[in-house]
Amino acid sequence: MAMAQGQGARATREAVPPVSRVAIIGGGISGLAAAKQMAAYDPVVFEATPSVGGVWKHCVYRTTRLQTPRPDYEFSDYSWKNRDDPSFPTHTEIVDYLEGYADEFDLWRYISFGSKVVDIRFLGGAEAGFTELWSGTGKDPLRGKPMWEVGIVTGDSNTVQYYKFEFVVMCTGKYGDVPRMPVFPPGKGPEVFKGTVMHSLDYCKLSEEETVELMRGRKVVVVGYKKSAIDLANECAQANQVKGGQPCTMLVRTLHWVVPSYSIWGLPFSMFYSTRLSQLFYERPNQGFFRSLLCRLMSPLRAGVSKFIESYLSWKLPLGKYGLTPDHPFVEDYASCQMAILPEGFFDMADRGLVRFQRASAGWCFSENGVVLDDGTKVEADLVFLATGFEGKDKLREVLPKPFRDLVVGKSSMMPLYRGTIHPLIPNMAFVGFVESVSNLHTSELRCRWMSGLLEGRFELPSVKAMMGHVAGEADAMRRTTRFYRRHCISTYSIHDSDGMCSDLGSATLRKANWIAELFAPYNNKDYKEQ
Repeated sequence: MAMAQGQGARATREAVPPVSRVAIIGGGISGLAAAKQMAAYDPVVFEATPSVGGVWKHCVYRTTRLQTPRPDYEFSDYSWKNRDDPSFPTHTEIVDYLEGYADEFDLWRYISFGSKVVDIRFLGGAEAGFTELWSGTGKDPLRGKPMWEVGIVTGDSNTVQYYKFEFVVMCTGKYGDVPRMPVFPPGKGPEVFKGTVMHSLDYCKLSEEETVELMRGRKVVVVGYKKSAIDLANECAQANQVKGGQPCTMLVRTLHWVVPSYSIWGLPFSMFYSTRLSQLFYERPNQGFFRSLLCRLMSPLRAGVSKFIESYLSWKLPLGKYGLTPDHPFVEDYASCQMAILPEGFFDMADRGLVRFQRASAGWCFSENGVVLDDGTKVEADLVFLATGFEGKDKLREVLPKPFRDLVVGKSSMMPLYRGTIHPLIPNMAFVGFVESVSNLHTSELRCRWMSGLLEGRFELPSVKAMMGHVAGEADAMRRTTRFYRRHCISTYSIHDSDGMCSDLGSATLRKANWIAELFAPYNNKDYKEQ
């Protein structure tokens, strides 16, 4: 592909060699971070769309903003130009920031736009993925032998062109492309509904004028109560502020804590979970006896911190008024990356009757004129939005060959990734962007740096058995911390997670200037800037 539309003089990859060393699939945050770290290998970045940005370009609404403060969501070596701006960046600002990052490090030359991966073949033989050491040796995976063949379709062509690589980095992410659709018994699904049913993914593809026209004056039901559902209900309310507008009803199955800002009783949110001292109280994977004992002794303090935050949210927000107070501690949502930042003025819309809430904890189904809850409650609708999430792992299953596609999800329903990056049983392949934290950008950047160190031979991996044990330990720690553990989230032990990767790379794990800062100052991306 010569050049992506609208990118001016940004020259992209002209051609893909038949055999290369590294392929990167996806041009979002993780793909760009991987390209920067893999630059020495002249990587090929396959991006199916005509632009970088991933979900921030293709799976957002017009009002979508980042849930993390600007300074906490930046690459360690590339700052926001307006990083002192306290507002949460819009999705347009994020795409601009990512394009600036690609400019700064000359990443466009690696990217092949309009190149959709439709098939991946393994060239390493039947037993290559099931050895005692990862990829046979546990180190130096680049040994001059192609291990994967990647099938690409470009433009409107139906022809699949195959290219060979020694190493493949999957950066397709957990969101976008494959919508998660609820399943209904026969005669109770969307087919019986006389109105319109649309997944939030399809809504993202509409222009602002089309979205307003779609929702204005219509009875709308939004299924879900996470970030995408809340943003969608907010846009629906905005479109219906005119005469003749209809309220938007949110169908809420599972309650989660929502947060109006990153300040709790006047204190920065980061002090509660993002310092070494604060994370000392929470369980981390594969900890020893004394560490586990400390966590038990600190359980009253952990509960106290959670209740302190809950008290603020219950005072600041009308959760009780609308029956939206969760019955689980705040920390469980934080530990599973379920916490959502509210759009400004959201509950003002509810107070004006433009947003309504209907609990559906027992389940629901469609009817001719709307939806019906399992308790018999009927909610009329002309339009039903399914803000039910995405099946990111299905994207991997679609392209990976057997037997690897069956290994994508472990017993815990999470991807069993060592250091959140490699599957112990899938050789010469890495997965970046499938682990969540408060700042997914930082999580991906550090993993790409770790992956680069692996390819450079800077450290040797443990045995496959030991890595699988480590992965199981992470799942067990999450299971004991939150009932929503099926999401791979490292929020309560993110510093420990980073320490492990720094240790592998031979870098310092203590990144602050002195012990006071080490204990009490929040960790952020700038602490991990390469020297």
